[in-house]
Amino acid sequence: MPIALYRIDDRLIHGQVVVGWGQPLELRFIVLVDDEVASSEWEQELYRMGVPPEMSVLFYTVDDAAAHLAELQKRPEPGIVLVGDIGTMGRLVAQADGRIRAVNVGGVHHSPGRVQRLRFVFLTPPEEQGLRDIAAQGVDVSAQDVPSARPVPLGELLTSTTGA
Repeated sequence: MPIALYRIDDRLIHGQVVVGWGQPLELRFIVLVDDEVASSEWEQELYRMGVPPEMSVLFYTVDDAAAHLAELQKRPEPGIVLVGDIGTMGRLVAQADGRIRAVNVGGVHHSPGRVQRLRFVFLTPPEEQGLRDIAAQGVDVSAQDVPSARPVPLGELLTSTTGA
């Protein structure tokens, strides 16, 4: 299980990722895919400070992540691919040649123009379309903040207005 999870989370590396998912999945590496962070040494250092020493963090642009995806999937230890927004995941899926089969929407938080779909997911209409576009490429898209929660399928996510 080299890549255990492909996650969209606008907070990137934080406790829910490192501990909440990291411990049950026994993650040994995080691939943070972000074009800006990949070119910023000081931001990379800040994110490295948030992970335990036994977990490594790799920083890639979308293009580099797509180019290295096959080798990342062959690593013997489990890892996670983490992006901060739906557009970045859409670009990665489009370049992955079908290698990404499932995407987890783990946290897209409130900002102006977004509508609450779940307690931890707020979306604009273009972001909703972005998720539909990812699914149209044969990817199973669901929302789940922590491993103990029920995964919410995309269709249910996009029609939810309860914020539950």
